[in-house]
Amino acid sequence: MRDQVFADRRDAGRALARELGDYREREDVVVLGLARGGVPVAFEVARALDAPLEVFTVRKIGVPGQEELAMGAIATGGAVVMNYEVVDQLGIAPARFDLAAERATVELERREQAYRGDRSPIDLDGKTAMLVDDGLATGMTMRASVRAVRELGPEHVVVAVPTAPASVCRELGAIVDDVVCVTQPTHLMAVGQSYRDFSQTSDDEVHALLAAAEAGQDDPAF
Repeated sequence: MRDQVFADRRDAGRALARELGDYREREDVVVLGLARGGVPVAFEVARALDAPLEVFTVRKIGVPGQEELAMGAIATGGAVVMNYEVVDQLGIAPARFDLAAERATVELERREQAYRGDRSPIDLDGKTAMLVDDGLATGMTMRASVRAVRELGPEHVVVAVPTAPASVCRELGAIVDDVVCVTQPTHLMAVGQSYRDFSQTSDDEVHALLAAAEAGQDDPAF
């Protein structure tokens, strides 16, 4: 189904999990939810696959004054990806990009501390790292995540999302081992088009989902 619309992120996660049967109950799989919106989706995926859930922090680097337009992204570990098309079209100077990246880094580090605290991240060496988000429009944040997660030594990298343009899936397929996407709308301008409820995921919700996954609970309260 190319234009499926999901009730909310957890509904999308359940739909995505149904497409990931080949990864169910495999001891090498670690599900990484991209904070914040990818975590509710990843919670449902991890529960269905009987796999551990970890949070993976990624931050879009927005164009100054047009923050929703991504000129790049930065992820856990400091991996930076630049959207050269946007940077070139808008004539963004390197110093301006670097300043925006520094500001994004501050928020990324705040989220890292808030979500993980002193807890060490799950060891990905030799594992299958499954990067899960609530959807992709340009794929910029996911490319930064792929670059960052490669540094952690997984044997395989999988991208799993409920919705994304077919062109973005093809581009990611060239740099990861597998891409799984439930629906590929023809004209996806924003991920929220594929959701009836796309309200912002809060830090409290992320905390509750991570705690519930660690405790083996199915329905966290937040």
